Amino acid sequence: MNKELELIVEDNTAVEMDYILTVDGEIADEGRLEYLQGHGNIIAGLEKGLEGAKVGETRNVHVLAADAYGEHDPKRVLPVNRSSFPEDFEFKLGEPMRIRDASGLVFQAIPVALSEEIVELDLNHPMAGKDLDFEVTILNIRPATEAEIANGSLHFGGCAGCSQGCDDPSTCGG
Repeated sequence: MNKELELIVEDNTAVEMDYILTVDGEIADEGRLEYLQGHGNIIAGLEKGLEGAKVGETRNVHVLAADAYGEHDPKRVLPVNRSSFPEDFEFKLGEPMRIRDASGLVFQAIPVALSEEIVELDLNHPMAGKDLDFEVTILNIRPATEAEIANGSLHFGGCAGCSQGCDDPSTCGG
């Protein structure tokens, strides 16, 4: 292959990779991912750590909590009246749950303390405050399309959230 034509991970490239995520010495996740480099589609520290990588290259990237899901913010641990939940609602300490606020927004919370009247909910990301270690192998790199760059992400079978199967988000009516 001509070295001048060899692609590297840089802004506006579509990158396919296999990864293993280790947190606190334990494998937390692994799989295959395709994303658009330079558009914040993956955590900032990993995106930066992959810059310049080539197809077939394996990199070990250590991402500090601040460049991953942020530091744990004690202000995001909130007391909520138990009366806000159905009477028979079962809370499981430490287990993530999805809840809906009064405006209909759905988000994840982790119950961390219970009393007769109050449940304390941690709204931080479960990996907030944790450094992450990735082992990443780059499988494929290609130039992103103009539509992907305009959309800020890769899209498969049409625009994100679109059922019309269009190819260009700038002309999408759905």
